[in-house]
Amino acid sequence: MGKFSESPRGLIVSVINHATKELDELCEKQAIAYSQSKTRDQFFEDCKTKYSKVEVVMIGNSTVGPYDKEFVDNLPSGVKLITYHAAGYDGLDVEACTARGIRVSNTPTAVDAATADVACLLILSAFRNSTQAERNLREGRWRHGVTMGNDPEGKTLGILGLGGIGKAVAKRMAGFDMKIQYHNRTRQSPEVEKQYNATYVDFETLLRTSDCIFVSIPLNKATYHLLDSPQFTMMKDGVVIVNTARGKVINESALVNALENGKVSAVGLDVFEGEPKVIHPGLLAHPRSVLLPHIGTYSQETMYKMDVVCLQNFEAALTSNTLVNPIPEHKHLFQ
Repeated sequence: MGKFSESPRGLIVSVINHATKELDELCEKQAIAYSQSKTRDQFFEDCKTKYSKVEVVMIGNSTVGPYDKEFVDNLPSGVKLITYHAAGYDGLDVEACTARGIRVSNTPTAVDAATADVACLLILSAFRNSTQAERNLREGRWRHGVTMGNDPEGKTLGILGLGGIGKAVAKRMAGFDMKIQYHNRTRQSPEVEKQYNATYVDFETLLRTSDCIFVSIPLNKATYHLLDSPQFTMMKDGVVIVNTARGKVINESALVNALENGKVSAVGLDVFEGEPKVIHPGLLAHPRSVLLPHIGTYSQETMYKMDVVCLQNFEAALTSNTLVNPIPEHKHLFQ
């Protein structure tokens, strides 16, 4: 590991485990330090003293969170840029950052392929009921009591959010002869729709006509519990729900009710409302729920890519007072 500065301009409140060579190279050129604060209160105190000259902060998994308004307000006064070591940035109070004039970046493109792979795994597993079948096999019951699954071929996949991950899922699932439709806040260009053979529909049409709904949208005030009891009522009987975005986009209690009454035939979830500690017991108990512990980006290659993108933003912030991947709310500040 490279030499860290005792008077840093850049502070890492996260961990770079994979792109260590790139971090060493950056440390040779810039005054950077890892946060040594053991507690949140100690971090706030250190921001007034040994980190007082810091201008750029990298945040990610850390014991000093949550990254709420209190955290943002206690950052050193000179901080103007934050690089978030994640694609989803709902864990950071962006409004508090904006109010302080702090601009934020994330790592969007680095996670697309890996998250799409997990999404497709969940889609196929939910359709074919592989989780219940495997559980039966391990318990010595072969196929006894296993509900017969369904083929994805010819079914309509409704993608809620045709961003980078949504496009990667559309590309992959087209190989299984699924019909692709999508809904976005902003419709994609005709060229993109043609490239991914994706048909734009409004939100209600997507709910009413999709055999499988894949959720791939960020969590914010507008998308919290976007899928709730009224939305499940609109859906086709036997719909499959898959979510790799954020658990709180779906009202989990409403989802469990729809699963138990048969409106939803199966679910594939990599994210949960109360993760990691609280998983709805109705999901854990249901035989047609395919559940993963948020492994969408949990691969060696993708973690490396996320490290690299985060470091690229970190270096751009330190050297040029800019960001490579500003979050959508702050993109206009760099135009």
